[in-house]
Amino acid sequence: MPKVKIYGAGSIGNHLANASRHLGWEVHICDIDNDALERTKTKIYPERYGQWDEQIRLYNSNDLPSGDYDYIFIGTPPDSHLELALQALQESPKAILIEKPLCTPKLENANKLFELSRKQSTKIFVGYDHVVSKATQQLEGWLAGTSIENIVTIDVEFREHWQGIFNAHPWLAGPSDTYLGYWERGGGACGEHSHATNLWQHLAHQTGAGRIIEVMAMMQFVKDGSAHYDCLCSLNFKTESGLIGRAIQDVVTSPARKWGRIQAKQGAYEFHIGHQPGIDLVQEFSTQDVLQEVSFKKTRPDDFIQELQHIEKVLNDTSIDSGISLQRGLDTMLVVAAAYLSAKESRAVRICYDKGYVSSALELI
Repeated sequence: MPKVKIYGAGSIGNHLANASRHLGWEVHICDIDNDALERTKTKIYPERYGQWDEQIRLYNSNDLPSGDYDYIFIGTPPDSHLELALQALQESPKAILIEKPLCTPKLENANKLFELSRKQSTKIFVGYDHVVSKATQQLEGWLAGTSIENIVTIDVEFREHWQGIFNAHPWLAGPSDTYLGYWERGGGACGEHSHATNLWQHLAHQTGAGRIIEVMAMMQFVKDGSAHYDCLCSLNFKTESGLIGRAIQDVVTSPARKWGRIQAKQGAYEFHIGHQPGIDLVQEFSTQDVLQEVSFKKTRPDDFIQELQHIEKVLNDTSIDSGISLQRGLDTMLVVAAAYLSAKESRAVRICYDKGYVSSALELI
């Protein structure tokens, strides 16, 4: 039976624990806060999944065992991710999963983790779970017969008021109580809702358009007490092949809109995450009509179960180019960092991947 260590007893930690137990894995959750561990046992887990699972073991981080885990999952705030990932890498598990966003826009230790990971057998993944959903897999199947020459543009939106996040964390009074209210810690719309940027990148890869090399951003920032975050970011991208498109991310839209469109010369493809409650939808269009559409029923726990099943699949077949690999997550962070620089300077930013995952890889144009 695979054995899992989960850092963080918050919302993500509980989702990953439940998904792991669904797959029959042994689960240990740790947190620096004993109140968080108690909340997991008495409130979050039983209220979400029906009852507490007595097979799950809870630890204060100071009393945590090490070195005997198949998987290590990191579900703490982004500004602690890379330090914990570097520690986890020393234990040589089969896989490490780091929740998104991978790190802060400063990119501290990002390149160090990348270089160390290349020297070890441990696979590292980043938690952009929508990339491995059944809806995305269906979309990939349709795109398989589409060449980059036929693609006109890509648009992705991840617009969702973050009240839903606070509803899932009722012990938080608002953004200032957590990293979410601080863009420099990985919060704000550009970091927290970077699913849109990541999905845009993924679709660009699927169509052969390559990596994002230019970013132009406009953002709206909020200062509320100590909190300082972007509530809205509009991003324009250009890829290595010259494809141009955009992504919009915000924490103000209600009802939510999580949508994407790949516009081709002879038609289009769309996806709608949460098209209806518990349903994702993908559509293929001709120039005038819907040719076909497929819907997928799911629950929120299904997102994480699908993600862990994907990790198992990749570990069993090393030829798979995972959409949630460490490198893809790092590419996303370069775009996020470039977006903040672009918004600050009101100029486009070029990403120079050959310089590594460091701030100096970003150049004002």
